[in-house]
This record gives sequence, C-alpha cells and structure tokens, in this order.
Amino acid sequence: MGDRDLRVSDAEREHVGTLLQRAVGLGMLSLGEFTERMDTALAAKTRGELNAVLVDLPGIRLNGQPQPAPASYGRPRPAPAPAGNVIRSRLSSVNRRGRWQVPSSLYLSNHMSSVTLDFTEAIMSTQVVELRMDDFCSSLTLIVPGEATVDLDGLELTGSSITNKVRGGSTTIGPLHLVVHGKLRFGSVTAKYPFGVQWRRLVSGA
Repeated sequence: MGDRDLRVSDAEREHVGTLLQRAVGLGMLSLGEFTERMDTALAAKTRGELNAVLVDLPGIRLNGQPQPAPASYGRPRPAPAPAGNVIRSRLSSVNRRGRWQVPSSLYLSNHMSSVTLDFTEAIMSTQVVELRMDDFCSSLTLIVPGEATVDLDGLELTGSSITNKVRGGSTTIGPLHLVVHGKLRFGSVTAKYPFGVQWRRLVSGA
C-alpha cells in the first residue's frame, strides 16, 4: 500500500486546515477557494485525497513527502503576517471591537464558540462586507452603526436561529452593508444596532 492510500487522522486534517488558512493570508487562495478546499480536506479519508488540496501551493510540504533540504544561501525570510480575514475558534470567545480593520470579506469557522463583531467604530475598507460562515454550535452577534444594513438571507440553517433587528437593505443598502451566507449548524446569528440606537428607534417608533 502506498502513502497516498493511508488513512488520515483528525490531526492531519487540522494541520492542512492551518496550511490553507496561511495560504489565504499570503494571497495564494481566494475566500471561495479556501472554503471549497476546507470542505474537501474535512471529508478526506486518505492522504491522496488530503494532499490534493495542497498540491498547487508553493512551499507547502505534503503528508508523506520528505522534508526538503534547507537552502544553503541567504537568511530565511519570515512569512508575512496573515491578512486577518479568517476568524477561527474552538471552545472560545472572540470579540472584535473598537477601531479594528475590517477586510472586504471574512471567513468564520467556529465550533462551540461565541463571536461578537462590533462594527460601530471599525475601520472599513469597502461599503459591502461579505461574511462567509461555516459554524457549528456557535453564536454570532453583529453590532452595526445606525444606518447600516444586514442581509442574512443567504444562510443555510440546521437547527439554528436568526434574529435580525437591522434593516435588510432589500431596496437601498446603507453606508455599511453586511452580506452573511454559508452554513450554520445548531447555532444562532443576531444582527442589531447598539443599545442607544435601538432605544431611540423604539421611542421614535421608527
């Protein structure tokens, strides 16, 4: 039996997921490609199937291949820091608040975690921000400025709930528009304005 036919473990799948996340940060993969390859990696049963998601990425060693000899010249250059467009957690609480940099797209992969993304003081690079979810037993809370809009119609739900207290932007989108899609299993998503904005809207009847 060759190495390609050997069964892979959860630890190997997790390692490949880390490599794919690094490839996104280096600009080798788009968000859509990352999602497709992660789905393939999680479903892989053999090393051949698992290695297929890495085969065209330079500088990444596949399972079952020998470690390449280090170059004999020059000082190794540190890898660039990830771009920050992936939020991944396990049994954790994640909060993004204040003046954090928001990329045009975010990939969320959270298991049994609580994630809060507060956009009220965030630094935006685009008007429309895409949030691609692949969450399990997790909650996501989106806090947006008063004129923002949020579209949650693209979510595929399994035993989950959605609470949208924000305008959907079906006719006119706001200065910030969040588009949330992907898969949510046994979790929840809540989109809301800050408490002060909600209170003023309630009083004014808006």
